[in-house]
Amino acid sequence: MAQNRPQRGATLNRESRRFNLPEREADGDWLDDREALDGAPPRLRTTVTVERPRTIISRNSSPDVPFDRSVNPYRGCEHGCIYCFARPTHAFHDLSPGLDFESKLFAKPDAPALLRAELSKRGYVAQPIAFGTNTDPYQPIEREWRITRGCIAVLAETNHPLTITTKSDRVVHDLDLIAPMAAKGLVAVAISITSLDPKIAMTVEPRAPTPKRRLAAVRALVAAGVPTHVSIAPVIPAITDHEIEHLVEQAAEAGARSVSFIPVRLPWEVAPLFKAWLDTHFPDRASKVMATIASIRQGRENDPGFFSRMRGSGPWADLLRTRFLIACRKHGMNQERMVLRTDLFRPPAGPQGDLFG
Repeated sequence: MAQNRPQRGATLNRESRRFNLPEREADGDWLDDREALDGAPPRLRTTVTVERPRTIISRNSSPDVPFDRSVNPYRGCEHGCIYCFARPTHAFHDLSPGLDFESKLFAKPDAPALLRAELSKRGYVAQPIAFGTNTDPYQPIEREWRITRGCIAVLAETNHPLTITTKSDRVVHDLDLIAPMAAKGLVAVAISITSLDPKIAMTVEPRAPTPKRRLAAVRALVAAGVPTHVSIAPVIPAITDHEIEHLVEQAAEAGARSVSFIPVRLPWEVAPLFKAWLDTHFPDRASKVMATIASIRQGRENDPGFFSRMRGSGPWADLLRTRFLIACRKHGMNQERMVLRTDLFRPPAGPQGDLFG
């Protein structure tokens, strides 16, 4: 059942059916009685549960992903981006990929210590560790938990390379750690900007910082000597695709070295959430959006194939790619490939004091 909640992304909170979980649906009469007795339901609050994993580095062998390891300090993401491909992971916790994903979060405070232990293992070979591959490492709860910062401190101490992808300008709060690493060739940051229209951004990514603040973060990172990339991901047909040239232009003006884009992906439970969101916020073009998505996903709502999932196929995808490449050439983008050093890595020396500075 659709719920009109302010400052949240999903309009649904249904349980996943992939794992045969029972779907709970409140009886309409009961809802009427409850509201008559108790008033409207309270505003949805964010909760954080501590998670104690045994390891923190995740590995992957996907041929179309430019990293083989990542760290995710949090599960779930309060930014509430409706298109987030990580939403289905909440189903593994018997939680909804809808509102639960953006309001019932998990934090891993042991992550810095676990990272130190894994980097200390005999035979460990350094390759860039990616942050922000599943949920945003600088989502709002990082302000209090500072787990991302703790992990970066471990990597700074050991001269271990890393990449960061985020929609938040909060990354600049850690420039005291990141800038010295950049001077050694150990870090690159990608800022995700999907729209320059504040109203569209607020609807698509309700709790992420405004586009203006994200562009300011690009400028601050560049000024500090940090190699900075802008990710236009995802591009949503009939909602944000008209902005692609302007986004490339603004990324170049802010000093970003490179830029990329990915057409919107709708894996698993993301598709019904996205369609319900369209019906709520863009009913006038919902059918057009979904028809265009099908045209670039081989007639389906989602194409999970390696490489094609990142690029899309068909005339619409080709046109978007052509427009993007022309804009990049016009503004001198993507002239060099960012390569991080791995030869400076030294295993942790032993117990460390305060990593959170």
